[in-house]
Amino acid sequence: MGHPDSQRAGRQPRHPKSTGVAVSAAGRGFTLLELLVALFIAAVMFAMGYGAISQAATSRDSLQQQQAHLLELQTAVRVLEQDFVQLAPRPVRQAVGDEPAQPALQGSVPGAQPIVALTRGGWANPVGLQRPGLQRVAYFLENGTLRREYWNVLDPTLASTTSKRNLMTHVKAMTLRYLDQSHQWQEQWPPGTAVIQQQEWTLRQRPLAVEITLDTEDWGKIVRIIEIAG
Repeated sequence: MGHPDSQRAGRQPRHPKSTGVAVSAAGRGFTLLELLVALFIAAVMFAMGYGAISQAATSRDSLQQQQAHLLELQTAVRVLEQDFVQLAPRPVRQAVGDEPAQPALQGSVPGAQPIVALTRGGWANPVGLQRPGLQRVAYFLENGTLRREYWNVLDPTLASTTSKRNLMTHVKAMTLRYLDQSHQWQEQWPPGTAVIQQQEWTLRQRPLAVEITLDTEDWGKIVRIIEIAG
């Protein structure tokens, strides 16, 4: 009969069965289903990230476009105000001599072109060109674009040309009204009966104020009333 200690020394330690199971689970890797789930989650996250980036880029482009249109509006209103504030009582001759003279301010009936033409002072001449300090300008609205034109001479000939500048886009309509000496608003200037008379004082006549309405696609109707210095 052997010694108890020698019997214990000869026995081999037994490992729990659960240890073998844990090793097997750790070494088997991912199943196909787990890989598909991981790929699906990654695809969803990518789509969400791309959508957020795309939306941010669209919002940025829209904001930049709105800012550009606002700058156009501010520029157009400023130029209009400068022209009317410096309105000068100086009629101009037509390019063809036998045609009647044009009034200092000629506001067409709604729908006609140009919308308005006028003589203004304060034409800057920083390089001392041989030209007057007065300037004849006109405004047109074509295909949603508000355009300003001016002549290099006050009394043009058939050979005279104009310089053109697009002030604003996305304009649906531009209308003007003119406040006469009786404080009545007129839709054209000079008023209808005065145009027929073609008297010198009529051609030089100026309204008390001008109301300008710009109907825009982005901002709706913008109304400005400009007082005309007497």
